[in-house]
Amino acid sequence: MLTNTYRTRIEWGDCDPAGIIFYARYYDIFDAATTAMLERALGMNKIEYLKAYDFLDHPLVETRARFLRPTRFGDEVVIETAVAACERSSFKIEHRLTLLGALAVEGYETRVWAIRDPDDSRRMKAQPIPAEIVARLTQGGSASLS
Repeated sequence: MLTNTYRTRIEWGDCDPAGIIFYARYYDIFDAATTAMLERALGMNKIEYLKAYDFLDHPLVETRARFLRPTRFGDEVVIETAVAACERSSFKIEHRLTLLGALAVEGYETRVWAIRDPDDSRRMKAQPIPAEIVARLTQGGSASLS
């Protein structure tokens, strides 16, 4: 399955007054890492791939995380993101966020391939992931993005 490495720094706005990251900010980091992985796999940025494949988004429908050690303002972290499974209209992602080589957080996501519901434009509707996308997500390989 596809893997990607994404690097980022913990910023002041990510942290509580003590300078320790607020746990919910990890989900923002994971979202950015997922998008970076898809951009790398598809060879285009998110705006371009939304248009190219004529879909609305890949919204999060399930998530969880395991917090092992804190990160703080100024820490440089590495997130290894991997496709764990690709199903008809959903895909599962695993994230491993490390600090200085030590595992700090494990994150898990399930996302769906969604279009605007043709019967109600205010709603989303899952649709099958295009075969080309499935092939790119399930290929062996890795990439790195800073």
